[in-house]
Amino acid sequence: MECENVLLDKQDNVALITLNRPEKLNAFGGRMRQEIAEVVQDVCNDPAVRVIVITGAGKAFCVGGDVNEFVSGKSMALGQAGPAERPAMSKIVLALNSVEKPVIAAVNGVAAGGGANLALACDIRIASEKARFGQVFTRRGLHPDWGGIYLLPRLVGYAKAAELIFSGEVIDAREALRIGMVNRVVPHEDLMAVTGELAGRMARNAPIPLAFAKRGLQSFFRWDLPTALDYEAHVLGITMKSEDAAEGFNAFLEKREPRFKGR
Repeated sequence: MECENVLLDKQDNVALITLNRPEKLNAFGGRMRQEIAEVVQDVCNDPAVRVIVITGAGKAFCVGGDVNEFVSGKSMALGQAGPAERPAMSKIVLALNSVEKPVIAAVNGVAAGGGANLALACDIRIASEKARFGQVFTRRGLHPDWGGIYLLPRLVGYAKAAELIFSGEVIDAREALRIGMVNRVVPHEDLMAVTGELAGRMARNAPIPLAFAKRGLQSFFRWDLPTALDYEAHVLGITMKSEDAAEGFNAFLEKREPRFKGR
């Protein structure tokens, strides 16, 4: 797969997707959205990939849509999508949400507009101390996209999400951590090492319960406690019969690291 604006590296069951338009602060331009969609679909479908990491090249994570393309009328934000087809950005968010693999955003710098919401679409966000986050849409005369009105209030609550979206305020990494937008903030030079260590730890765990756990966690807003307990009991029954469960128990008794195969 050849992409002009996206890099893909797969190692040790971890796929690293890098937004690669650093001269434009990784703004979504040209076919970049479509390229991201293609790469995301590739890693979602690859059984060798157990964890997905998304980051940006250069000093920014992603500043959202390319303003010059919006002004010139050349933006492909909505592509050729009509009523029967979703635009690429919607396909990306849905794919990251539905894929039964952990997705981590390594936010290396400013994440604004659609770039901020791409990070929010991931399961976990590790932020460099240099990261900044901004729901800057209303400052550009636009409505949030990339799932922002759905994702942000689920992380920070309705009132804080309303404040950030209505004001277009840009916040730093420490404030993002305080309000629950990111999981942790690390020194800039340690970002990829910390993210890689976390991704590696997840990739070494059994993929079947990871998939079920992600599905269950995403349902906590709409499930009541009895439903959650029933789901847990059902899934526990499935995983207890798996080869990976037997491997996990044996590895514990033999005092060694387990070697999970996803079956």
